[in-house]
Amino acid sequence: MTAAVEHTPDASSGPPHYRILLIEDDLGDALLVEELLHDTGLRFELTTRTTLAEARTELGGSQADCILLDLHLPDVSGIAALTAVRTLAPHTAVIVLTGLSEAQAGTEAMAAGAQDYLVKGKVEADLLHRTVRYAVYRSRTERANAEAQAARQRAEENARLERGLLPQPILDTSSVQVTSRYLPGAAMALLGGDFLDVVEGDDGLLHAVVGDVSGHGPDAAALGVFLRIAWRSLVLGGHRGEDLLHLMERILIAERGSHSLFATCTLLTLDQRAATVTLHLAGHHEPLLTTVHGTHEVTAAHGIALGIVPGLRSWPSTTVPLPSDGALTLYTDGLTEGHSGADHDRLGVEGLLTLIGSLPPADPDAHVDRLIQEAHRLNAGRHSDDLAVLRLDWGDLSSPS
Repeated sequence: MTAAVEHTPDASSGPPHYRILLIEDDLGDALLVEELLHDTGLRFELTTRTTLAEARTELGGSQADCILLDLHLPDVSGIAALTAVRTLAPHTAVIVLTGLSEAQAGTEAMAAGAQDYLVKGKVEADLLHRTVRYAVYRSRTERANAEAQAARQRAEENARLERGLLPQPILDTSSVQVTSRYLPGAAMALLGGDFLDVVEGDDGLLHAVVGDVSGHGPDAAALGVFLRIAWRSLVLGGHRGEDLLHLMERILIAERGSHSLFATCTLLTLDQRAATVTLHLAGHHEPLLTTVHGTHEVTAAHGIALGIVPGLRSWPSTTVPLPSDGALTLYTDGLTEGHSGADHDRLGVEGLLTLIGSLPPADPDAHVDRLIQEAHRLNAGRHSDDLAVLRLDWGDLSSPS
């Protein structure tokens, strides 16, 4: 049984409209409630169901603003009825209807999660009017507070994970300028597992990594933090190349648990005295090399992503000579998988190179920021993924300070 009542000619500008679900098996009591609602002056739409089973559709779809619940239904009764309703509609105001002889039922129901209670036979229109309004208000306020608290907790968790994914470089004597950026895919979105790091080893070589764990959310982000910390520790411990990747893969397998996560990464070792860079690509794309003649993708041998075929250890190295002045840019695919404009084409590496070529000269910080800004502008919000960018700039490699 459904009844709709409109007391104002302009529904859009009048007082609030309440969708009320009455779960009551006594048709006489249900009729009294409907008559009282008419007398309250509230704008409402009333839906009546006689059992919890019949009400499941409305409860599951969160179609009501307020539920009037009789505690004695044919298929469930007492606090169990309230618990079932709260489980099916956790964000909807619930007002319990009790009998004259149930002195404690109402307070027990409020302790169990009801917003209020009414005693049958003692309800007047003014009381019902206030109770419905305040119950809905309290329910909405509680929901807003819970969502705000969840948002704060999520932001705090993301901030902690971001600090782990984007650390401070460890540099001693190196004259290489490090510029790094990490951006979540969207505001308040779950972080992914993109990570980067730069350290200078005791041997004077500069080591860098940019990586991407498959998937999104806290599991991927936590695994990204594990791999980043493991990489830093292993590099400072003297591990290099294939041996380093093998140990990182072992850590990934141990930490991913039952999740089918894998990771791609680019390892880079820059020798300032020899003016060379050595690359290991584990399922990741090549870095970009910027010289006075422009920017191009470095040609390097490819290896398999970590965790795809454990134990294969297929990570060939590539050593490339470097100009005395230049920059290397490492990045994750969040920078290139977005759209390239009004059409549905992806930006891709070629589009990224074209975009870089169109940017005006700028210092590294401004250049990276402008690059990300322009990539986001072209994408126009159609693709959402984390991105990490690491740029290394140098001058006169043969004479490091």
